[in-house]
Amino acid sequence: MLLFDTHAHLDGEEYDADREEMISRARSAGVVHIVNVGFDLESSRRSVRLAEEYDLIYAAVGIHPHEAEGVGPGYLEELEEMAAHPRVVALGEIGLDYYRDLSPRPVQQIIFQEQLALARELDIPFILHDRDAHGDLLRILRENRPGPSGGVLHCYSGSWEMAGECLAMGLYLSIAGPVTYPNAHRLKEVASRVPLDRLLIETDAPYLSPVPYRGRRNESAHVAFTAAEIARVRGIKTEDLAQACTENGRKLFRIDRII
Repeated sequence: MLLFDTHAHLDGEEYDADREEMISRARSAGVVHIVNVGFDLESSRRSVRLAEEYDLIYAAVGIHPHEAEGVGPGYLEELEEMAAHPRVVALGEIGLDYYRDLSPRPVQQIIFQEQLALARELDIPFILHDRDAHGDLLRILRENRPGPSGGVLHCYSGSWEMAGECLAMGLYLSIAGPVTYPNAHRLKEVASRVPLDRLLIETDAPYLSPVPYRGRRNESAHVAFTAAEIARVRGIKTEDLAQACTENGRKLFRIDRII
């Protein structure tokens, strides 16, 4: 079984004690690709270094909405420079977060729009973060239509109606560990209805561990549990679901141009 963890944060200190063993477990579980995602300039640099060190890891670079208020005037140039690295496959994670509001909402929106414009300019896909900001996120996407490289809504948490609008824009939807939670009825519905050729899977490690690891540190090997649950609700074999999602990830992130 071939698995693609399309969103993880494996550069964090949570893995400093056993990163090598954790990545070995991912390989043993069938994980062939991982996109390690930055949330600010420093974590983006770490993501690039991690991608240089491990052949199955690729990097995404970007400014998370939590960090929007703290960026300096030259941040776009730094992102552009990092994005030129051959192991960088996306701009992200970018978007809006109105749950914690760690940056003022108008600032979040400006930084989000600037990074969308950069993704279009660089012809690189983007990775979207959306928490309790569905309305403004959709509005900004309508006003800044995704370019040919497209993008993905990571850790999708919206309704099927919102999913339909995002799919109509050519975006992918990525499902994470919460789909395994017993009460995640809306997410299970979305996972069952998304066209198979627009679906990705992820861990968002070290966060959002699936059942049976809920409440513990997540890691890339656990993407197998997410794949199994989505396959169950769709009524297909886990291997077929995993293969389709891996092919989708390779297409979106243009992995074939690297491997």
